Amino acid sequence: MTRLLTLAIALVVVGATCGGAGPATSAPTPTVAPSAFPSPAQVPVAGSITVFAGSSLTDAFKRAGDQLKVKNPGTEFTFNFGSSSTLATQIINLAPADVFASADEANMQKIVDAKLNDGTPAIFVSNRLQIAVGAGNPKGITGLADLAKPGLIVVLAAPTVPAGKYALGALQKAGVTAKVASQEVDVRAVLNKVTLGEADAGIVYVTDVKSAGAKVTGVDIPAQHQVIARYPIAVVKETKNPRLAKAYVDYLLSDDGQRLLAEFGFSRP
Repeated sequence: MTRLLTLAIALVVVGATCGGAGPATSAPTPTVAPSAFPSPAQVPVAGSITVFAGSSLTDAFKRAGDQLKVKNPGTEFTFNFGSSSTLATQIINLAPADVFASADEANMQKIVDAKLNDGTPAIFVSNRLQIAVGAGNPKGITGLADLAKPGLIVVLAAPTVPAGKYALGALQKAGVTAKVASQEVDVRAVLNKVTLGEADAGIVYVTDVKSAGAKVTGVDIPAQHQVIARYPIAVVKETKNPRLAKAYVDYLLSDDGQRLLAEFGFSRP
């Protein structure tokens, strides 16, 4: 009996070792574990792309390009920064773009409607508004209500520009009517006016104030008057380098990319 029992156990062990029959409904074993696949930012890529992006993304996107070049030395990134509305029009008119990042969803929707996006656009970051004033706040501006004071030179981005549209929305929420001295082509032009002392105040993004350092002071806008900007990004359908274009987008969506964007004052979507 002892010999029979020992033989039975041995047969079971041999059967298991040699891949003995299991349940017929068992799932097939994957050939490669999911963790074995490299993250998009680690996939070797080469060549060049042109990225069209809202002007508020200038500093962060250049740094993102530098980071990818370190990981992929054979890459090159060219940037076209401006108002999202202008960039969307350029892409619709078949300007050579590989990636488009808009400061609002409305201008990305123009690309989607024209069927010029490769894949569904992804919201990759958000931003908040802030009042930019001269360094040290010489005019003593404490909030949106002060922008209605007579004699104050206030500049905004044009209402066709996302930052201009958001600024008007914030003023409307606060019940403030400001006398606007000029409407600028994009948010960085607003910031430049304040930086150069050509305007007393302008409504920009918190990221713009951060980028100016000690040259300007930021005055916060309370949550009840805020208009949150949501930024979508997509690969452009006519890209000549889809792998690199996708790698750039995927990097910004990754944890590393999100940490980089946070360094410039952006928030997770």
